[in-house]
Amino acid sequence: MTQTEMAISVRGLTKIFGKRTVVDHFDMEVPKGAIYGFLGPNGSGKTTTIRMMCGLLIPDGGEGSCLGYDILTESHAIKENVGYMTQRFSLYEDLTIRENLDFIARMFRMKDRRKHVDQALADLGLADRAGQLAGTLSGGWKQRLSLAACMIHKPRLLMLDEPTAGVDPKARRDFWTEIRRLAASGVTVLVSTHYMDEAIQCDYIAYIAYGKKLISGRAADIPDKIGLVSWRVEGPDIGKLEAELRATEGIGQVARFGAVLHVWGTDADALENIVAEQKKRRIHSWRRQKAGLEEAFIYLMVDAPDNFSVGAGG
Repeated sequence: MTQTEMAISVRGLTKIFGKRTVVDHFDMEVPKGAIYGFLGPNGSGKTTTIRMMCGLLIPDGGEGSCLGYDILTESHAIKENVGYMTQRFSLYEDLTIRENLDFIARMFRMKDRRKHVDQALADLGLADRAGQLAGTLSGGWKQRLSLAACMIHKPRLLMLDEPTAGVDPKARRDFWTEIRRLAASGVTVLVSTHYMDEAIQCDYIAYIAYGKKLISGRAADIPDKIGLVSWRVEGPDIGKLEAELRATEGIGQVARFGAVLHVWGTDADALENIVAEQKKRRIHSWRRQKAGLEEAFIYLMVDAPDNFSVGAGG
């Protein structure tokens, strides 16, 4: 893709706090109109990277653009065109839903504020609760209000930092329905998450671990890019088999999903031999399957070094 087709294009982004390199020479390109998932464990530098990309934090190294604006010199213009939803509810709990949205509209110096507030209330299904104090809302409704506040100024880019943490599954599903609607209208969405059912909703994915990008690309292509081969195992005494397989050379990882084991790795021949020997026992059912994003995530995280106690450059 050309530079003009990118909503975000950054190279070498670096951020150091004290002696710790929190983000280490990070490169990323986000196509316009895409839903781009940003995955990684807690403390991996996702939030810091997002803040640098949208002009809220000055990097110690690197360069790039967001919505065509330079992240180093045009941060104000970026902020005018980005909606940023933080992990925690950051609106005023002693104001009503309408008052919160009106306050945000004032901050963006919007004309016809009432019209825009009414539209935001309608779009997110908040009209019937417009007079309710924000502090009395459940997690799911606070989430809707936060999204309405992010979108009221019609941003071209929406940055969501673990937006569904602490909300129930139905609220998460409803939230993602709205995100897909926004993306279909042309809004670019960058979302950090470690929920795999959310990751599969994304068009593209980048994995970050302790400040370093491990891999990025189309979500459907990630397991194949790593070269993962996966098997599904069912049968009796699955816990005993799990312990045995974990001690077997040639297997990358073993994970239990209820009464089922997923066994995967990058050495296809070694796995085939192990499976052939297991099948001879006629105890368990083995079936080859396409490796998924969760398996890719676990595989990448296993060998990723934690930089918490590592100095700059670690």
